[in-house]
Amino acid sequence: MSGSGVPAAEFEVEEVLLAAQSAIGGQQGPAPEMLQVLAPDGTKADGLTAEIAGEVVDFAPYLAATDAAHLRSLYRDMSLIRRFDQEATALQRQGQLALWVPLTGQEAAQIGSGRALQPQDYAFPTYREHGVALTRGVELADILRLFRGVTNGGWDPRERNFHLYTLVLAAQSLHAVGYAMGIQRDQLADPSLPQAASVAYFGDGASSEGDIHESMVFAASFDAPVVFFCQNNQWAISVPAAVQARVPLARRAEGYGFPGVRVDGNDVVAVEAVTRWALDRARSGKGPVLIEAYTYRMSAHTTADDPTKYRLSGDEQAWQPRDPLVRLEAHLRAQGLADDAFFDELAAEARAMATALRDAVLSMTVPDLESRFATVYAEPHPLVQEELRFFQQYEAGFADEGEQA
Repeated sequence: MSGSGVPAAEFEVEEVLLAAQSAIGGQQGPAPEMLQVLAPDGTKADGLTAEIAGEVVDFAPYLAATDAAHLRSLYRDMSLIRRFDQEATALQRQGQLALWVPLTGQEAAQIGSGRALQPQDYAFPTYREHGVALTRGVELADILRLFRGVTNGGWDPRERNFHLYTLVLAAQSLHAVGYAMGIQRDQLADPSLPQAASVAYFGDGASSEGDIHESMVFAASFDAPVVFFCQNNQWAISVPAAVQARVPLARRAEGYGFPGVRVDGNDVVAVEAVTRWALDRARSGKGPVLIEAYTYRMSAHTTADDPTKYRLSGDEQAWQPRDPLVRLEAHLRAQGLADDAFFDELAAEARAMATALRDAVLSMTVPDLESRFATVYAEPHPLVQEELRFFQQYEAGFADEGEQA
């Protein structure tokens, strides 16, 4: 133990992080204004305006209804997806899922942005957007099918305009821009089509990938109707955001010639308003927007990760009071918009959902081997057929050993 009472291993982590940030000088230049509707204690924040690309933007007209029903529905979505996250984590720890990617702490960023989408918009997620999936009507059990390894996809993306999860960092940003450019051409061919946009979700770590740079270049060059939604959860697995970027992430948009805006990613009301503005701007032909949702990953990067190896416990404790659910609950209670009965009923609904999900996972069957090989190509392929025969012989060899024993 160090003299301060901080464990030696944690003290060494702190020294390493401080040295790394000092070596590159940390982030430079003014940080963009943090857009916020609800303060961490649930009280109303002052105003919702910001200067973006030399223009003062008032986001108030983009606020969705702030009546009790709407705010309670936002809280319900965040509460259910957190319970889903907890159940999935438990299932993985019990050996029922191969891996899990938690979202705890990022509920407001995902639910707020997802609720801003219109049916004709198309979302391209990474592997953590379980909250956005909920808002698009994806069956949560289908997400768990993917992490249990019994499906190559999990759902039909065309049914909900919600793409399959992308595990290759930043690849979905290229897909989102290409899709947005396709939207442009479809609408030129048929002006009666509804205006639409695509959204590329990614994290602060993925923002350092070349695919993000390339997609933003193309999006700017063609004024593509795409919104880049970066969930800055402060850590790219083990590298802090201050080491990844010399300037605040929202300001990177300036280099590409389109607006960048930073929103309090733990304020679901603000996230919904800012995303609605960005989508409206993109749909109307004014080009792309970068949103930086400033939030925090309260849990591990995945269940294969141990954040205590690189992150200070004090950081997590400092973010606890900013919890998106605690914030909205405080507002609902203070304004008399929800009572104990509402929260009790929601807790019961969440428990029932978790039980149903567990039952669904345990009843999932593994597809037969032939079907796995049959879905590699649309048509039969001689090399794949040869590999199937080899694997069948390989498995048969084990069966013979078992019979002899």
